[in-house]
Amino acid sequence: MDPSAPPKDWTKEKSSMGQVAPPPYQDNPYPGYPQPGPGYPQPAPGYPQPGSAYPHSQDTPYPPPYGGAVYGHQQYTPGHQYPPQPATVTVQPTVFVTQGPLANPVNDYLCYSIFNMLCCCLPLGIAALIYSINAREANHSGDQLAAERNSRTARTLNHVGLGLGIGAIILMIVYLVVVVSLVH
Repeated sequence: MDPSAPPKDWTKEKSSMGQVAPPPYQDNPYPGYPQPGPGYPQPAPGYPQPGSAYPHSQDTPYPPPYGGAVYGHQQYTPGHQYPPQPATVTVQPTVFVTQGPLANPVNDYLCYSIFNMLCCCLPLGIAALIYSINAREANHSGDQLAAERNSRTARTLNHVGLGLGIGAIILMIVYLVVVVSLVH
């Protein structure tokens, strides 16, 4: 038996899988009326002639198209106005407003942070350096509040780091003096 051969009860028809078959094809769904096509046929009786004005009041409604048409899920009935036409959508271009650098930039304490990191207190110097860089970026982007906040934080961290570094150096000097005096 050939494994690529179809089973014996197989037919070329597809299964319906529980779905209803579609309606048969119709050449002209509106018998007796002209089929839309490349030309414009003469309007049916009851329609205004080309070039004539269309009625605009509720007293003289539009004539029903081809014996009544369905718009969305509602049946058109004479005496009612046509359903509203879709609105025209106008897309406006996107405008991006960016600020330039600050006219009076705040101090970013970058050199102070680098000195503090290398000579006094490494952990606080690194933190101060990060805030200094953020203050510099805020100056370039024009964000005054962020620049001031980051500048203040960098200055505070640098002052604390410098104080700790100077305090540590003084304690080391005192320790060395005491140890040397005890040895001699």
